Amino acid sequence: MRKLLDSDTKNIPADLQRTLEICLDLRFKDPSLSTTNALRLFNGFYEGLPRLTVDLYANTLVISDHDRDLASRHELHQAIAQFYTEALPEVQCVLLKQRHAQDVKLRQGMLIHGEQVSTSIEENGVNYALDLRLNQDSSFYPDTRNLRLWLSQQMADARILNCFAYTGVLGIAAMAGGAREVVQTDLNPHFLAVAKRSQALNNFSGEMKTLNQDFYPMVAGFKNQSQLFDCVILDAPLFSKTRRGRVDLLQNWHGLVNKVRPLVGHEGWLVAINNALFLPGAELMESVRRLTADGYLEISEIISVPQDVTGYAQTITAKAPADPAPFNHPTKIVIMRAHRKDGRRA
Repeated sequence: MRKLLDSDTKNIPADLQRTLEICLDLRFKDPSLSTTNALRLFNGFYEGLPRLTVDLYANTLVISDHDRDLASRHELHQAIAQFYTEALPEVQCVLLKQRHAQDVKLRQGMLIHGEQVSTSIEENGVNYALDLRLNQDSSFYPDTRNLRLWLSQQMADARILNCFAYTGVLGIAAMAGGAREVVQTDLNPHFLAVAKRSQALNNFSGEMKTLNQDFYPMVAGFKNQSQLFDCVILDAPLFSKTRRGRVDLLQNWHGLVNKVRPLVGHEGWLVAINNALFLPGAELMESVRRLTADGYLEISEIISVPQDVTGYAQTITAKAPADPAPFNHPTKIVIMRAHRKDGRRA
């Protein structure tokens, strides 16, 4: 897949080229990445070039630049694109996302090489649809790869509620594991349309439903109907506000978990994710301790973020703004097991 560069890439500083080479070499020596063609090739926040990340989605390279001085970065973007297109023969196009650009199209992505972006990837034998220009993100997150694997191994014959589903990849992973029913919920129907495309790419035996509804009335509706699920997935955005309620991972994550916990059947799972960059892991675990104090929830396990996203021991040069320990990344994933007084199951 990867070839060695015979000479220096034009216009790229020698120290940066060496950094990119080391980071690339470690990723393609990582056996855990042999089952996916969606991975983070470079995380500059931790590996030496703050505010810039590079992801590979099948044949498309996505450069995401979070810098505010974008005018001075043009040559850098071109040099990085040249480096990877020379090193990776499978890369057919390069999409540049400029997160602080005023033009929404530049935030969603501009092709700087090639013509046709990838529309799907494969991971652990599961096909996932992509819409790399859906918004400023790329519709698919490498950081939850280990969670997708866990869901595919644990959700046989389960009924799943995926809250804030976005493009539904966690629900699709559960379906790949034999879930009998997955309810994908999100306020944005364009996001859920990608989930439907993912379903069409696979041959699942279970049923997938999409529900385009605000979180708060959706939860209330399921409670009023006394519906229960074997697993509830809560992967809320950092912040959002509608007339029905507010979501804030720094201020009310604990409240969001308490909202959905009555929907989990006896001995079911509650998968809770908090990706607030400035929330220390110890603070989140204190919240989890309070959630589990009554004995009706218990911590089952913490799911780690893959090393291609965190960086490797040989490449990490900077730390996260807030210490995520006992998690290994600001994307903090905790799985809890529910026990109900009434013993009701999904």
